[in-house]
Amino acid sequence: MPGGRLTQQERQQIALGLADSLPYAEIARRLDRPTSTITREVMRNGGPTTYRADLAHRATERRAHRRKHTPPRGQGAPTQGHGRDDEAVLEYEEAFTTLLMQQGLPKMTARVLTCLFIADAGSLTASELVQRLQVSAASVSKAIAFLEDQGLVRRERDERRRERYFVDDDVWYQSTIASARGTAQVAEIARQGVGILGRDSPAAARLENIARFSDFISESILRAAEQVREVLYTKPETKPGDTTTPGSDRG
Repeated sequence: MPGGRLTQQERQQIALGLADSLPYAEIARRLDRPTSTITREVMRNGGPTTYRADLAHRATERRAHRRKHTPPRGQGAPTQGHGRDDEAVLEYEEAFTTLLMQQGLPKMTARVLTCLFIADAGSLTASELVQRLQVSAASVSKAIAFLEDQGLVRRERDERRRERYFVDDDVWYQSTIASARGTAQVAEIARQGVGILGRDSPAAARLENIARFSDFISESILRAAEQVREVLYTKPETKPGDTTTPGSDRG
Protein backbone atom coordinates (compact mmCIF):
# COMPACT_ATOMS: atom_id res chain seq x y z
CA MET A 1 0.00 0.00 0.00
CA PRO A 2 1.21 3.57 -0.71
CA GLY A 3 1.48 4.44 2.98
CA GLY A 4 3.14 1.23 4.18
CA ARG A 5 6.73 0.07 4.22
CA LEU A 6 8.33 -1.00 0.97
CA THR A 7 8.20 -4.74 0.39
CA GLN A 8 11.05 -6.83 -0.96
CA GLN A 9 9.16 -7.20 -4.25
CA GLU A 10 8.82 -3.44 -4.54
CA ARG A 11 12.53 -3.04 -3.94
CA GLN A 12 13.19 -5.49 -6.74
CA GLN A 13 11.00 -3.37 -9.01
CA ILE A 14 12.97 -0.30 -7.98
CA ALA A 15 16.22 -2.07 -8.88
CA LEU A 16 14.81 -3.07 -12.27
CA GLY A 17 13.66 0.48 -12.90
CA LEU A 18 17.07 1.87 -12.07
CA ALA A 19 18.71 -0.68 -14.37
CA ASP A 20 16.45 0.60 -17.15
CA SER A 21 17.46 4.21 -16.30
CA LEU A 22 13.88 5.13 -15.39
CA PRO A 23 13.44 8.40 -13.47
CA TYR A 24 12.35 8.16 -9.85
CA ALA A 25 8.96 9.65 -10.72
CA GLU A 26 8.23 6.87 -13.21
CA ILE A 27 9.30 4.14 -10.79
CA ALA A 28 7.08 5.74 -8.14
CA ARG A 29 4.13 5.87 -10.56
CA ARG A 30 4.47 2.18 -11.38
CA LEU A 31 4.53 1.28 -7.68
CA ASP A 32 1.83 3.78 -6.71
CA ARG A 33 4.24 5.41 -4.29
CA PRO A 34 5.28 9.02 -3.67
CA THR A 35 8.37 10.01 -5.63
CA SER A 36 9.99 11.12 -2.35
CA THR A 37 9.69 7.55 -1.02
CA ILE A 38 11.61 6.15 -3.98
CA THR A 39 14.23 8.90 -3.85
CA ARG A 40 14.81 8.37 -0.14
CA GLU A 41 14.97 4.59 -0.54
CA VAL A 42 17.59 4.76 -3.30
CA MET A 43 19.72 7.49 -1.74
CA ARG A 44 20.03 5.78 1.64
CA ASN A 45 20.96 2.46 0.04
CA GLY A 46 23.93 3.31 -2.12
CA GLY A 47 22.46 5.57 -4.78
CA PRO A 48 21.16 4.76 -8.28
CA THR A 49 24.34 3.10 -9.55
CA THR A 50 24.88 0.68 -6.65
CA TYR A 51 21.36 0.06 -5.32
CA ARG A 52 20.59 -3.64 -4.68
CA ALA A 53 17.15 -4.80 -3.60
CA ASP A 54 18.34 -7.61 -1.31
CA LEU A 55 20.90 -5.46 0.49
CA ALA A 56 18.42 -2.59 0.84
CA HIS A 57 15.82 -4.90 2.35
CA ARG A 58 18.27 -6.38 4.86
CA ALA A 59 19.52 -2.90 5.78
CA THR A 60 15.95 -1.78 6.47
CA GLU A 61 15.35 -4.79 8.70
CA ARG A 62 18.55 -4.05 10.61
CA ARG A 63 17.54 -0.42 11.10
CA ALA A 64 14.12 -1.45 12.37
CA HIS A 65 15.70 -3.93 14.78
CA ARG A 66 18.21 -1.34 15.98
CA ARG A 67 15.52 1.27 16.61
CA LYS A 68 13.46 -1.27 18.54
CA HIS A 69 16.32 -2.18 20.86
CA THR A 70 18.24 1.10 21.05
CA PRO A 71 17.41 3.37 24.03
CA PRO A 72 16.42 7.00 23.30
CA ARG A 73 19.34 9.07 22.15
CA GLY A 74 20.73 11.85 24.28
CA GLN A 75 20.60 15.60 24.13
CA GLY A 76 20.67 17.00 20.62
CA ALA A 77 18.69 14.13 19.05
CA PRO A 78 15.54 14.91 17.05
CA THR A 79 12.38 14.85 19.12
CA GLN A 80 8.68 15.31 18.49
CA GLY A 81 9.15 19.07 18.84
CA HIS A 82 8.06 21.23 15.90
CA GLY A 83 5.64 18.48 14.90
CA ARG A 84 8.44 16.14 13.81
CA ASP A 85 8.13 12.42 13.30
CA ASP A 86 11.20 10.75 14.82
CA GLU A 87 11.33 7.96 12.24
CA ALA A 88 10.97 10.39 9.35
CA VAL A 89 13.82 12.47 10.78
CA LEU A 90 16.03 9.38 11.05
CA GLU A 91 15.28 8.40 7.46
CA TYR A 92 16.04 11.92 6.28
CA GLU A 93 19.29 11.90 8.25
CA GLU A 94 20.34 8.67 6.53
CA ALA A 95 19.44 10.04 3.08
CA PHE A 96 21.40 13.27 3.67
CA THR A 97 24.39 11.30 4.95
CA THR A 98 24.33 9.04 1.89
CA LEU A 99 24.27 12.05 -0.43
CA LEU A 100 27.30 13.60 1.31
CA MET A 101 29.14 10.28 1.02
CA GLN A 102 28.39 10.13 -2.69
CA GLN A 103 29.93 13.59 -2.99
CA GLY A 104 33.17 12.34 -1.48
CA LEU A 105 32.94 12.65 2.30
CA PRO A 106 33.95 9.67 4.47
CA LYS A 107 31.00 8.01 6.18
CA MET A 108 31.69 9.22 9.72
CA THR A 109 32.45 12.73 8.51
CA ALA A 110 29.19 12.77 6.56
CA ARG A 111 27.26 11.57 9.62
CA VAL A 112 28.75 14.28 11.83
CA LEU A 113 28.10 17.04 9.30
CA THR A 114 24.50 15.91 8.82
CA CYS A 115 23.94 15.96 12.58
CA LEU A 116 25.16 19.53 12.76
CA PHE A 117 23.05 20.61 9.80
CA ILE A 118 19.81 19.25 11.24
CA ALA A 119 20.41 20.46 14.81
CA ASP A 120 18.21 23.51 15.40
CA ALA A 121 21.05 25.37 17.10
CA GLY A 122 23.47 24.49 14.31
CA SER A 123 25.88 23.28 16.95
CA LEU A 124 26.60 20.25 19.14
CA THR A 125 29.25 19.27 21.65
CA ALA A 126 31.53 16.28 21.24
CA SER A 127 29.59 14.35 23.90
CA GLU A 128 26.28 15.11 22.19
CA LEU A 129 27.64 13.80 18.90
CA VAL A 130 28.94 10.65 20.63
CA GLN A 131 25.53 10.01 22.21
CA ARG A 132 23.65 10.79 19.04
CA LEU A 133 25.76 8.65 16.69
CA GLN A 134 26.68 5.92 19.21
CA VAL A 135 30.36 6.11 18.24
CA SER A 136 33.63 6.78 20.02
CA ALA A 137 34.90 10.23 20.93
CA ALA A 138 37.97 9.54 18.79
CA SER A 139 35.78 8.98 15.70
CA VAL A 140 34.00 12.28 16.28
CA SER A 141 37.28 14.11 16.85
CA LYS A 142 38.75 12.78 13.59
CA ALA A 143 35.66 13.78 11.63
CA ILE A 144 35.60 17.26 13.15
CA ALA A 145 39.29 17.78 12.34
CA PHE A 146 38.60 16.94 8.69
CA LEU A 147 35.55 19.24 8.51
CA GLU A 148 37.46 22.05 10.19
CA ASP A 149 40.28 21.73 7.65
CA GLN A 150 37.68 22.06 4.90
CA GLY A 151 36.23 25.17 6.50
CA LEU A 152 32.86 23.48 7.04
CA VAL A 153 32.75 23.74 10.84
CA ARG A 154 34.27 25.88 13.56
CA ARG A 155 34.79 25.19 17.25
CA GLU A 156 34.29 27.34 20.34
CA ARG A 157 34.21 26.90 24.10
CA ASP A 158 30.78 27.39 25.66
CA GLU A 159 29.98 28.78 29.12
CA ARG A 160 30.74 25.38 30.67
CA ARG A 161 34.14 25.26 28.93
CA ARG A 162 32.94 22.43 26.69
CA GLU A 163 34.13 22.37 23.10
CA ARG A 164 31.18 23.05 20.81
CA TYR A 165 31.12 22.63 17.04
CA PHE A 166 29.18 24.96 14.74
CA VAL A 167 27.99 25.10 11.15
CA ASP A 168 27.49 28.80 10.42
CA ASP A 169 24.88 30.27 8.10
CA ASP A 170 27.79 31.21 5.83
CA VAL A 171 29.27 27.71 5.57
CA TRP A 172 27.48 26.80 2.33
CA TYR A 173 28.65 30.05 0.74
CA GLN A 174 32.26 29.40 1.73
CA SER A 175 32.05 25.82 0.47
CA THR A 176 30.61 27.01 -2.84
CA ILE A 177 33.33 29.61 -3.24
CA ALA A 178 36.01 27.00 -2.56
CA SER A 179 34.45 24.70 -5.16
CA ALA A 180 34.34 27.50 -7.74
CA ARG A 181 38.00 28.31 -7.12
CA GLY A 182 38.85 24.65 -7.57
CA THR A 183 37.09 24.72 -10.94
CA ALA A 184 39.09 27.83 -11.86
CA GLN A 185 42.27 25.91 -11.06
CA VAL A 186 41.18 23.20 -13.48
CA ALA A 187 40.85 25.88 -16.17
CA GLU A 188 44.31 27.20 -15.37
CA ILE A 189 46.07 23.84 -15.55
CA ALA A 190 44.18 22.87 -18.71
CA ARG A 191 45.24 26.09 -20.40
CA GLN A 192 48.88 25.45 -19.49
CA GLY A 193 48.71 22.26 -21.52
CA VAL A 194 47.64 24.12 -24.66
CA GLY A 195 51.05 25.67 -25.15
CA ILE A 196 52.93 22.58 -24.11
CA LEU A 197 51.08 20.22 -26.46
CA GLY A 198 50.97 22.62 -29.40
CA ARG A 199 48.02 24.84 -30.21
CA ASP A 200 47.20 23.04 -33.45
CA SER A 201 47.02 19.58 -31.87
CA PRO A 202 43.72 17.81 -31.06
CA ALA A 203 44.79 17.44 -27.43
CA ALA A 204 45.39 21.20 -27.14
CA ALA A 205 41.99 21.95 -28.64
CA ARG A 206 40.38 19.60 -26.11
CA LEU A 207 42.19 21.25 -23.20
CA GLU A 208 41.32 24.75 -24.43
CA ASN A 209 37.64 23.79 -24.50
CA ILE A 210 37.91 22.39 -20.98
CA ALA A 211 39.56 25.62 -19.83
CA ARG A 212 36.89 27.83 -21.43
CA PHE A 213 34.10 25.71 -19.99
CA SER A 214 35.66 25.68 -16.51
CA ASP A 215 36.25 29.43 -16.58
CA PHE A 216 32.62 30.06 -17.44
CA ILE A 217 31.32 27.71 -14.74
CA SER A 218 33.64 29.15 -12.09
CA GLU A 219 32.78 32.75 -12.89
CA SER A 220 29.05 31.98 -13.02
CA ILE A 221 29.12 30.23 -9.64
CA LEU A 222 31.08 33.05 -8.00
CA ARG A 223 28.74 35.69 -9.41
CA ALA A 224 25.60 33.77 -8.42
CA ALA A 225 26.93 33.04 -4.91
CA GLU A 226 27.52 36.74 -4.29
CA GLN A 227 24.08 37.66 -5.64
CA VAL A 228 22.14 35.23 -3.42
CA ARG A 229 24.41 35.06 -0.37
CA GLU A 230 21.81 36.89 1.72
CA VAL A 231 19.42 33.95 1.27
CA LEU A 232 21.54 31.99 3.76
CA TYR A 233 20.59 34.49 6.48
CA THR A 234 16.83 34.33 5.94
CA LYS A 235 15.02 33.86 9.23
CA PRO A 236 11.66 32.14 9.78
CA GLU A 237 8.64 34.39 9.42
CA THR A 238 7.25 35.77 12.64
CA LYS A 239 4.28 33.81 13.93
CA PRO A 240 1.15 35.59 15.20
CA GLY A 241 1.74 36.78 18.74
CA ASP A 242 5.51 36.58 18.42
CA THR A 243 7.09 39.93 19.23
CA THR A 244 10.47 38.99 17.78
CA THR A 245 11.28 40.74 14.51
CA PRO A 246 12.69 38.40 11.83
CA GLY A 247 16.42 38.91 11.51
CA SER A 248 16.62 40.93 14.76
CA ASP A 249 18.96 38.33 16.31
CA ARG A 250 21.45 38.49 13.47
CA GLY A 251 24.87 39.65 14.64
